Amino acid sequence: MQYLMMLYADEVAGAKVPPEQMQKVMAAYGAVTEEMKEKKVYVGGNRLRPTSTATTVQVRDGKTLTTDGPFAETREQLGGYYLLDCKNLDEAIEYAAKIPGASHGTIEIRPVWCM
Repeated sequence: MQYLMMLYADEVAGAKVPPEQMQKVMAAYGAVTEEMKEKKVYVGGNRLRPTSTATTVQVRDGKTLTTDGPFAETREQLGGYYLLDCKNLDEAIEYAAKIPGASHGTIEIRPVWCM
């Protein structure tokens, strides 16, 4: 079953991380991604640009409305995702716990409803 792992963190705090520390963080992400690929559970994933680059789209009464930025105000923002193909939720949780962002943010796991 495929699971989407959504990585949430405080992007303002993340922007203040010193470059040398950010290199270590990115190396940790690279290592967990390589493990996922080696174990053949990795389907895809990407880091997202900051919420300041987001556009929200709604259709109301037949009219398309766009707004700059995210729709919801939250303490943590969606910063990236992994799409994994795991045997079950327990295996998905094991991988989510290895994602570096789990130590300072939140990893939301959601099963994919394949259409």
